[in-house]
Amino acid sequence: MQPLYNPDSYTTLFLIMRRIFSPLLILLLSALACNFPTTTIGPPQANSVPTAALAQATPVGAAVPAPTLPPLRDPNTPILTPTPDTPHAQAALRNEATQYTVQPGDSLNAIAERLGVTLAQLLAANNIPNPNALNVGQVINVPPQQVSSLGPDFKIIPDSELVNGPYAIVFNVYDFVNNQPGYLKQHQEQVDQQFLSGARIVERVATEYSVNPKLLLALLEYQSGWLSNPNPASATLTYPMGKDDSWRTGLYRQLSWAADNLNKGYYDWRAGQATAWHTADGVSVPPNPTINAGTAGVQRLLALMHNEGQWRVAASEQGFFQTYLRLFGYPFDYTIDPLLPSGLSQPSLQLPFEPSIPWVFSGGPHGGWGNGSAWASLDFAPRDDVGCSPSPDWVVAAADGLIVRSENGAVVQDLDGDGYEQTGWTVLYMHVASTQRVQAGAYLRAGERIGHASCEGGVATATHLHIARRYNGEWIPAAGSLPFVLDGWVSISNGLLYDGSLLRNGVQVDACECRFPANMVQR
Repeated sequence: MQPLYNPDSYTTLFLIMRRIFSPLLILLLSALACNFPTTTIGPPQANSVPTAALAQATPVGAAVPAPTLPPLRDPNTPILTPTPDTPHAQAALRNEATQYTVQPGDSLNAIAERLGVTLAQLLAANNIPNPNALNVGQVINVPPQQVSSLGPDFKIIPDSELVNGPYAIVFNVYDFVNNQPGYLKQHQEQVDQQFLSGARIVERVATEYSVNPKLLLALLEYQSGWLSNPNPASATLTYPMGKDDSWRTGLYRQLSWAADNLNKGYYDWRAGQATAWHTADGVSVPPNPTINAGTAGVQRLLALMHNEGQWRVAASEQGFFQTYLRLFGYPFDYTIDPLLPSGLSQPSLQLPFEPSIPWVFSGGPHGGWGNGSAWASLDFAPRDDVGCSPSPDWVVAAADGLIVRSENGAVVQDLDGDGYEQTGWTVLYMHVASTQRVQAGAYLRAGERIGHASCEGGVATATHLHIARRYNGEWIPAAGSLPFVLDGWVSISNGLLYDGSLLRNGVQVDACECRFPANMVQR
């Protein structure tokens, strides 16, 4: 392998920070869990753990092994080209005209983006008087994709730098943003009836979507210069990621869109479903089979923001990669491979509700957060139709573990007890009402109360519980080689979003929003 860069080109500040913080990073991460024991965890001394003591909150008797993390590269050694991956098989590219039937919640923009054509191409192929008024069941003609040559094989980032995983723990978003000269540190906007700083928005999006905050910051800088320029172009104040969409104005919505598409590329690549990257000018580019999932996520997002020519530059060694290198150093220094250890198994989990109280299995495998984050979650609805009011029935912990986050409808439980949701197994309980909701810092045993299902947080049209799993920050699909198993009920996907079944001892319960006994499960 040949050196790509002279290490002397790194900034003096980066070299100093690397030398100072590398030992600290290794010491801190040596305590993080890499695998969760399948044996029962013993109780802590008290049911509540002070916030300051989260890192020491491992319950008595829990065996928390130290992870095997690679040491950071010595900054005086040359940077070498990452080894190409073994060619990765993907689904076949569509190269002929087809038709699409409009589903609930569809928009023409979303259909165009999903099927790899531009809105203009879709309008030209259809006689649609009002593109903002589609009818469920309406048939849309979809023109063939304009297919270009294979995408670049240059690896931009490792997988572990796309997810909000172990190495992200020691990165302080606020300190980093405040030390930059650009506009981001003075930006504020209203999100969910409260004003948030630019740094808080970056942190929130990174946490919700489980996408590395460094990656979001580097993309923001590449697209708008918000980190380096105190007076960026006026158009970027509305569309800082360059996504010109009236439904996605402001930093929070723009970053959320970006994070969702980073996840979409990453998890589609993992699942062998990434057929092509669709550029802003309507060209479909088959991805190079030797890239990795992290690079696939970045390539997908960059394609949506640039025409084909611009995208090929952005995805090259001289493009976005240079921005990341300037801000944070060589991304492959932070490689954790694999993020999911060989032989990984799910810890024992129970159904997240109290005994003898039936809940509707209302949604099969679908996105953990947004549409792109694997099909990591399942939905359960209360037995009674309460509209969007909180259900009187309780959501309870599926396992023993520490509550590390409780806000905006989300409760996150850390199952390895180290106090971080970027490491080991974590469970997300979503749409939990604020009233009577467990607070961060509490340690719960399996079956202890978390709160009440509602419509709070995210997007929901009826009260339900959305539950998902992550390991080392990576969303784990609810069906497949490591399926969701709750009290012996095994999650099965039928290949359609929200469609699936739970199987146990020959009994099958199908996902359905109806409230029939046949679609209910209970402990």
